[in-house]
Amino acid sequence: MNEDAEEEHAFIQVLDGSSGRATYHRFPREEFEAASDAFDIRIGPNRFWQEGLDVRIADDQLQLSGRVEFVGARPWPVTWRSLGIMGPYGWAPRMECNHGVVSLDHGLEGELTVAGSQIAFSGGRGYIEKDWGKSFPAGYVWIQSNHFDRPGVGFVGSIAIIPWIFSSFPGFIIGLWLDGRLFRFATYTGAETTHLCISDETIEWIVADDEHVLQIDARRAKGGLLLGPTRERMSDRVGETMLSRVTLELRTTSGDLVFRGDGRNTGLEAHGDLDRLLSLQTGLD
Repeated sequence: MNEDAEEEHAFIQVLDGSSGRATYHRFPREEFEAASDAFDIRIGPNRFWQEGLDVRIADDQLQLSGRVEFVGARPWPVTWRSLGIMGPYGWAPRMECNHGVVSLDHGLEGELTVAGSQIAFSGGRGYIEKDWGKSFPAGYVWIQSNHFDRPGVGFVGSIAIIPWIFSSFPGFIIGLWLDGRLFRFATYTGAETTHLCISDETIEWIVADDEHVLQIDARRAKGGLLLGPTRERMSDRVGETMLSRVTLELRTTSGDLVFRGDGRNTGLEAHGDLDRLLSLQTGLD
């Protein structure tokens, strides 16, 4: 949406996780429909909803068609006090970017045909996140994986520069789905980041609350460039990979090991003013 009517449009982006190739497919705004009472979006002949996706893209960039069903979705719990992953911040007005986790982890059934070649997704794992607002944060890190050797594990974590009134702070939200339990670490839960280091090769992040300490070690990998929103248009080029790996170690504050695992096929973005994000975290901004 834009003050300039010619800039208004709907779109679908496709990222090939193996090659890093990304394509952007533009549709007239009037071909966008979203249900008001469910996660159900239609863009032209394409549909994305909580139980699956049905895609029909055919242009000079990409030929993509097929249907994949989502089995056993595990949404982040939503209550009137805590609006999903955003917690009480979901009630805050004028947030530049809002998030929702439709499913931390689910099974896949179906296949897609890409440029005449069939790709089977049956037996795979899926994750669904939604974002809405005016622009992405000025600097942020986002990590997600649900491909662990042990089934029933899903992880998502993000730390970002959050503008607040006349200042900013490094806000973070983390969810670790483990054996039917959601471990939450967030600014609004009272958890704290005790260590954060971002380099060209790795991201080291440790968070803690009164009961647990979670250590996150991610290895960055080559990815593709997606278009992200600014306040004017879809023009911010955001690098995203699906080839990273993340190691998680969850311990009690007394040192007992709860979980340790390596996540492959990890989605990772580290974008924007990361130096400022680090300086805010250390209180040097």
